[in-house]
Amino acid sequence: MPRPHLSLPRRAARTVLIGAMVALPLAGCSPAVDVAPAQDAANPACAPMMVALPDTIGEAKRRQTNSQATAAWGDPSLVILRCGVNVPGPTTDRCVTVNGIDWVIKEGDPVWTLTTYGREPATEILMDPDKISSATVLADLATAAGKVPAGRNCVGQQELQDLPQSQ
Repeated sequence: MPRPHLSLPRRAARTVLIGAMVALPLAGCSPAVDVAPAQDAANPACAPMMVALPDTIGEAKRRQTNSQATAAWGDPSLVILRCGVNVPGPTTDRCVTVNGIDWVIKEGDPVWTLTTYGREPATEILMDPDKISSATVLADLATAAGKVPAGRNCVGQQELQDLPQSQ
Protein backbone atom coordinates (compact mmCIF):
# COMPACT_ATOMS: atom_id res chain seq x y z
CA MET A 1 0.00 0.00 0.00
CA PRO A 2 1.52 3.39 -0.91
CA ARG A 3 2.51 5.71 1.89
CA PRO A 4 0.44 8.84 2.11
CA HIS A 5 2.35 12.03 1.45
CA LEU A 6 2.66 14.42 4.33
CA SER A 7 1.22 17.82 3.62
CA LEU A 8 3.79 20.59 3.45
CA PRO A 9 2.86 22.15 6.81
CA ARG A 10 2.97 18.75 8.50
CA ARG A 11 6.30 17.90 6.84
CA ALA A 12 7.72 21.27 7.93
CA ALA A 13 6.53 20.69 11.50
CA ARG A 14 8.16 17.27 11.51
CA THR A 15 11.44 18.74 10.25
CA VAL A 16 11.34 21.46 12.92
CA LEU A 17 10.61 18.87 15.62
CA ILE A 18 13.52 16.65 14.53
CA GLY A 19 15.81 19.70 14.36
CA ALA A 20 14.76 20.76 17.85
CA MET A 21 15.43 17.27 19.20
CA VAL A 22 18.95 17.43 17.81
CA ALA A 23 19.58 21.04 18.88
CA LEU A 24 18.33 20.80 22.48
CA PRO A 25 21.10 18.53 23.75
CA LEU A 26 23.67 20.67 21.96
CA ALA A 27 22.28 23.87 23.51
CA GLY A 28 23.20 22.55 26.96
CA CYS A 29 26.84 22.32 25.96
CA SER A 30 28.63 25.60 26.47
CA PRO A 31 31.66 26.17 24.29
CA ALA A 32 35.06 25.79 25.92
CA VAL A 33 36.18 28.89 27.78
CA ASP A 34 39.14 30.58 26.09
CA VAL A 35 41.82 30.89 28.80
CA ALA A 36 45.44 31.74 28.00
CA PRO A 37 47.74 29.19 29.64
CA ALA A 38 50.30 30.33 32.20
CA GLN A 39 53.97 30.34 31.21
CA ASP A 40 54.68 27.18 33.28
CA ALA A 41 51.35 25.42 32.57
CA ALA A 42 53.17 22.22 31.55
CA ASN A 43 54.76 21.90 35.00
CA PRO A 44 53.92 18.37 36.24
CA ALA A 45 53.29 19.75 39.74
CA CYS A 46 50.05 21.31 38.39
CA ALA A 47 48.55 17.90 37.59
CA PRO A 48 47.60 16.77 41.14
CA MET A 49 45.83 20.06 41.73
CA MET A 50 44.01 20.02 38.41
CA VAL A 51 42.52 16.57 39.00
CA ALA A 52 41.39 17.62 42.50
CA LEU A 53 39.49 20.73 41.39
CA PRO A 54 35.85 20.86 42.49
CA ASP A 55 32.92 20.49 40.08
CA THR A 56 31.33 23.60 41.56
CA ILE A 57 32.40 26.74 43.36
CA GLY A 58 29.43 28.06 45.27
CA GLU A 59 26.61 27.64 42.73
CA ALA A 60 28.90 27.97 39.67
CA LYS A 61 29.48 24.76 37.73
CA ARG A 62 32.85 23.92 36.23
CA ARG A 63 33.23 24.41 32.48
CA GLN A 64 35.70 23.09 29.97
CA THR A 65 38.61 25.31 28.96
CA ASN A 66 40.83 25.22 25.88
CA SER A 67 44.24 25.37 27.59
CA GLN A 68 46.38 23.14 29.76
CA ALA A 69 46.31 23.69 33.54
CA THR A 70 43.31 26.04 33.40
CA ALA A 71 39.76 25.86 34.72
CA ALA A 72 36.63 28.00 34.73
CA TRP A 73 33.40 28.02 36.70
CA GLY A 74 30.09 29.69 35.84
CA ASP A 75 28.35 30.69 32.63
CA PRO A 76 29.40 33.37 32.01
CA SER A 77 32.65 32.61 33.76
CA LEU A 78 32.76 33.83 37.37
CA VAL A 79 36.07 32.19 38.30
CA ILE A 80 39.11 31.52 36.11
CA LEU A 81 42.06 29.46 37.38
CA ARG A 82 45.54 29.11 35.85
CA CYS A 83 48.31 26.94 37.28
CA GLY A 84 51.92 27.73 36.42
CA VAL A 85 51.94 31.51 36.86
CA ASN A 86 55.00 33.35 38.18
CA VAL A 87 55.66 32.61 41.83
CA PRO A 88 55.20 35.80 43.85
CA GLY A 89 58.18 36.93 45.89
CA PRO A 90 58.04 38.87 49.13
CA THR A 91 55.29 41.46 48.86
CA THR A 92 53.48 44.10 50.83
CA ASP A 93 50.22 43.13 49.12
CA ARG A 94 47.51 41.71 51.35
CA CYS A 95 48.03 38.01 52.06
CA VAL A 96 45.32 35.84 53.61
CA THR A 97 45.30 32.25 54.76
CA VAL A 98 42.19 30.19 54.03
CA ASN A 99 42.09 26.55 55.13
CA GLY A 100 45.89 26.42 55.30
CA ILE A 101 46.50 27.98 51.87
CA ASP A 102 48.15 31.42 51.62
CA TRP A 103 46.85 33.75 48.90
CA VAL A 104 48.18 37.15 47.78
CA ILE A 105 45.23 39.37 46.88
CA LYS A 106 45.40 42.18 44.35
CA GLU A 107 42.11 44.03 44.23
CA GLY A 108 41.23 45.28 40.78
CA ASP A 109 38.19 47.05 39.44
CA PRO A 110 36.26 44.84 38.96
CA VAL A 111 38.49 41.73 38.71
CA TRP A 112 40.60 40.58 41.64
CA THR A 113 43.70 38.43 41.17
CA LEU A 114 44.35 35.84 43.89
CA THR A 115 47.69 34.02 43.70
CA THR A 116 48.93 31.20 45.89
CA TYR A 117 51.89 32.25 48.00
CA GLY A 118 54.76 29.93 48.87
CA ARG A 119 53.78 27.21 46.38
CA GLU A 120 55.64 26.37 43.19
CA PRO A 121 54.18 26.46 40.64
CA ALA A 122 51.84 29.22 41.71
CA THR A 123 48.14 29.23 40.90
CA GLU A 124 46.24 32.34 39.91
CA ILE A 125 42.52 32.94 40.24
CA LEU A 126 40.68 35.76 38.51
CA MET A 127 37.27 36.65 39.93
CA ASP A 128 34.82 39.50 40.42
CA PRO A 129 33.91 39.80 44.12
CA ASP A 130 30.66 41.55 43.18
CA LYS A 131 29.52 38.34 41.47
CA ILE A 132 30.94 35.63 43.74
CA SER A 133 32.40 35.75 47.24
CA SER A 134 36.18 35.53 47.45
CA ALA A 135 35.78 33.59 50.72
CA THR A 136 33.69 30.97 48.89
CA VAL A 137 36.17 30.74 46.02
CA LEU A 138 39.20 30.32 48.31
CA ALA A 139 37.47 27.84 50.63
CA ASP A 140 36.20 25.71 47.72
CA LEU A 141 39.66 25.66 46.05
CA ALA A 142 41.74 25.06 49.20
CA THR A 143 41.84 21.26 48.99
CA ALA A 144 42.96 21.31 45.35
CA ALA A 145 45.47 24.14 45.86
CA GLY A 146 46.96 22.18 48.77
CA LYS A 147 48.07 19.47 46.32
CA VAL A 148 50.97 21.77 45.37
CA PRO A 149 53.38 21.67 48.37
CA ALA A 150 54.12 24.87 50.27
CA GLY A 151 57.68 26.07 50.74
CA ARG A 152 56.94 29.46 52.36
CA ASN A 153 54.14 31.15 54.26
CA CYS A 154 52.78 34.65 54.49
CA VAL A 155 54.03 36.67 57.40
CA GLY A 156 52.20 39.63 58.87
CA GLN A 157 53.39 42.82 60.51
CA GLN A 158 53.34 41.17 63.94
CA GLU A 159 55.62 38.30 62.81
CA LEU A 160 58.05 40.80 61.32
CA GLN A 161 58.19 42.76 64.56
CA ASP A 162 58.86 39.56 66.52
CA LEU A 163 61.95 38.67 64.45
CA PRO A 164 65.27 39.22 66.20
CA GLN A 165 66.87 42.43 65.03
CA SER A 166 70.34 42.16 63.50
CA GLN A 167 72.84 44.62 64.86
